[in-house]
Amino acid sequence: MSAMASVKYTELGAFLRSRRDRIRPADVGFPVGPRRRVPGLRRDEVAQLAGASVDYYNELERGAGSQPSEQMIAALARALRLTADERAYLYHLADRPVPVPGSAASHVHPGMLDLLQRMPSTPAQVITDLHVTLVQNPLAVALLGDHSGFLGDRASFVRRWFTEPEARRMYPEADHATQSRAFVADLRAAAARRDAKDVEVTSMIRALLETSPEFAALWADHDVAFRRDDRKRILHPALGVLEVNCLNLFSEDGRQRLLWFTPAVGTDSADRLELLAVLGTQDVVESAH
Repeated sequence: MSAMASVKYTELGAFLRSRRDRIRPADVGFPVGPRRRVPGLRRDEVAQLAGASVDYYNELERGAGSQPSEQMIAALARALRLTADERAYLYHLADRPVPVPGSAASHVHPGMLDLLQRMPSTPAQVITDLHVTLVQNPLAVALLGDHSGFLGDRASFVRRWFTEPEARRMYPEADHATQSRAFVADLRAAAARRDAKDVEVTSMIRALLETSPEFAALWADHDVAFRRDDRKRILHPALGVLEVNCLNLFSEDGRQRLLWFTPAVGTDSADRLELLAVLGTQDVVESAH
């Protein structure tokens, strides 16, 4: 490790400690007991929120660990509720490039993240307007599968929906046509809200027009409609077909959405959704939003 890198990693550890100290445990869902000796978060709590081992996080704070990955930096930024400027600084200290907006490591809107944290008993996740999953709570992973591993062009579920047949496995086949039409109309609405010169959305649309005849045919219909409140059927590998309501809360600029899933009235999905916490993520395959 060079002397300059060593200094940066020491600063990185100091910065992590300073951000950890300012967060109240109750703000991120941890109980405040009489035996707590620090006003902010403990190291093990930050590690838990970021999905890291306690030993690894301790090394980071000491400035003695290896260079953290971009995914770990994104996880730490979310765990510590960093602002966009603080997050960019953290990437700088870690010698990592700041992810482009819309990628799977994008900065999550703080309000969205706070609401997600307050929904522990409901499957919920935050996605971008192009259906890139940014963060999921454990019940969303149990219901829909873990979407954190998709990078680059494959990060967008809409893109995978029209280019990878396995992306459709969690919707009953009878519902595929309806979902395809809804995804295309939603994408057109998202594109209209962005600048006409936005490279991210224009390149995505161009690629789909070239590779998916189904997408091209639906795009030619010019349907425009954001997905706000859907009732859908999800084919879960252990629980069978679940009928759920998918509700959306949009950020002010429309670039991010908080999705949460509730059982559809008049079905037996409520009882089976309660089993998600017991089943966890075992044998759950990739699903749709």
